[in-house]
Amino acid sequence: MFGIVRPCSHRLSEGLKAEWMAHLCGLCLALRADHGQFARVVTNYDGLIVSVLTDAQTGKAEAARRTAGPCPLRGMRTASVAKGEGARLAASVSLVLASAKIRDHVADRNGLLRRRPVAAAARKVAAGWDRAGARTGATLGFDTAVLVDAVDRQVGIEDLAGPGTPLTVITEPTETATAAAFAHTAVLAGRPGNAAPLAEAGRLFGRLAHLLDAVEDRASDAAEGAWNPLTATGATTEEARRLCDDAVHGIRLALREAEFADSKLVHVLLVHELRRSVDRAFGTTTCAHQGHGAPEYGQPGYGQPSGGQPPYGQPSQYGQPAGPYVQGQQLNGPQNPYAGGPVPPGGPGGGHGGFGGGEGGAPHFPHPPKQPRGFLAGCAVAIGLCCTCKVCCTVYEGPWSRKKRDAWLDCCDCCDGCDCCDCCNGCDGGSCDCCDCCSCCDC
Repeated sequence: MFGIVRPCSHRLSEGLKAEWMAHLCGLCLALRADHGQFARVVTNYDGLIVSVLTDAQTGKAEAARRTAGPCPLRGMRTASVAKGEGARLAASVSLVLASAKIRDHVADRNGLLRRRPVAAAARKVAAGWDRAGARTGATLGFDTAVLVDAVDRQVGIEDLAGPGTPLTVITEPTETATAAAFAHTAVLAGRPGNAAPLAEAGRLFGRLAHLLDAVEDRASDAAEGAWNPLTATGATTEEARRLCDDAVHGIRLALREAEFADSKLVHVLLVHELRRSVDRAFGTTTCAHQGHGAPEYGQPGYGQPSGGQPPYGQPSQYGQPAGPYVQGQQLNGPQNPYAGGPVPPGGPGGGHGGFGGGEGGAPHFPHPPKQPRGFLAGCAVAIGLCCTCKVCCTVYEGPWSRKKRDAWLDCCDCCDGCDCCDCCNGCDGGSCDCCDCCSCCDC
């Protein structure tokens, strides 16, 4: 699944996590009901924002829910899922945007799409999704021609772009498409006064999605010779970051102008999670859980708090020097992961037993890499992973490669379970009237 809003389950309270999953599963099931099983592959994190916005304006009492049957991705458990116009609009938008993504990859000749037969098949699938999205949109009073036109204009704009072209010119088609989708949620919810602020929020969300995708793909696009807006325009990383930060701030201000029956999940996703998405794309934060992806003992950064590294290569805080030779430390000397100083004899814990007894300071030999599984054995493991829901919620071992993989629904770049408001810091330098800190967490 693709998308920039990928909330970590550790940050969501049980109530908000259940709501988020209800919208995600509701989008998937709406795609299956209207467009068949294969359409479920376009389920994405950003498309469900449309469903969340619709429900947030109608309120929990009126929000349509139904009990879905067992699903392997939920560990064969039933669940309450979203249904109705919000989920169907999200499905329509997801189909058209997935079609746009396929067309973009075909135009860039990425991977297997360099081959003409594969590219032709991809174009056919994209065209079918365009028509399917248009049919569903028409039943909801939403004209997907705005989205299709934006996709068509994107190719021409990219062809004309060059050094010095403003990034906002390149992101304009995406901005227009997402603005139309966000604004129509106000129509479905019967709140026409929300159309203007939600259109503004959608416009900035589209800009953010486009820029973050460009930042994350810049290295791979350069390696493949694919087109990238940052490389084509000569824009710096600092310029892209400034536009992203401005977009996050603008979305927060636009949401304040809209009226919601229940804005908790909207605020968490479109204010706090978007900010973390920007930090994740630009590499300015790290996961605070010492798990998969975190530095191991003896490596630089072990035991450091999230966000401890200064961005863009700036000097350390307060101008203090940093490095392995500060305060007499040796490059290869033992380091205490908790206090930052030398480890006493015998390793962490003192004495000669370390944490668990035995001779401290014994050399540590890395484990040899695991051998990949065969095809049939990997299929059996994959079925087990899906049925136990491990692929959704925890770091898991790839069924064939046996490499560590991140959970589908757990980006895990957080440190606690209920900081959706960062109450002490506030949303605007001290006041957090936009989220009502105590109620935002639903805990």
